[in-house]
Amino acid sequence: MKILVSNDDGIWAEGIRALAATLAQDHEVWVCAPDRERSATGHSMSLHKPLMVSPAKTSDMIANTKAAHMTSGTPADCSKVALGALYQDIKFDLMVSGINHGPNLGIDVLYSGTVSAAMEAMLLGVPSVATSLYSYSSKEFEDAASWVLDFVNNNDLPALIPPKTFININLPPGARADYKGVELTKLGNRAYEENYEERQDPRGNKYFWLAGNPIEGLEVDGTDGFALLNHKVSITPVQFDMTHYDHISELKSQLKL
Repeated sequence: MKILVSNDDGIWAEGIRALAATLAQDHEVWVCAPDRERSATGHSMSLHKPLMVSPAKTSDMIANTKAAHMTSGTPADCSKVALGALYQDIKFDLMVSGINHGPNLGIDVLYSGTVSAAMEAMLLGVPSVATSLYSYSSKEFEDAASWVLDFVNNNDLPALIPPKTFININLPPGARADYKGVELTKLGNRAYEENYEERQDPRGNKYFWLAGNPIEGLEVDGTDGFALLNHKVSITPVQFDMTHYDHISELKSQLKL
């Protein structure tokens, strides 16, 4: 298959290196990713400034890929410029984003650049998968990438993923041999105990740094977070239509329009 790869951790991150190189063992792979860390940028795009694009330098990551470019933009920019300009003559079978450094569970999908890269490709008509690892240790990306390759090889994803839908995959930490299975899940109840730490720069100006840890104990059976807590791979089909259909008729009867 012809596969487009992107991420939000930047083109030199360990996760995308492992993913691109591993997928390139069996498929034709093109890479377009941010030139720096772009985590938690959501689905933002560069509309009011130039989008700088340049070929990536030769490295182990791109040794077996067809081409690789890095951009000054967001993950959504990368999917958009790759499909609309850089590789516009290529008919991609699949887009795979990641492997993200850290999980993307529940509400994370609203903020995640990794997820947004997959969603933008989906909006442009390419079946897409977002992949994340519940760990920040680079030595574990090879096993995660190996699982993703087998998942791609063993399933006809272009046929299985319906329009306006992408697949969000979260992989547990550690060796692949220690995975406890795979579960089809729904988005969970991920939430954070957030706080803004007030600081002062060398010139005396006040600034704030957002910090916070995930709140434990919110996940229930059947959710993506619960699957990971039980050391399983979580696979969640996600659609961008957030309309609350059941509430439309109630609003229609109660609103004064």
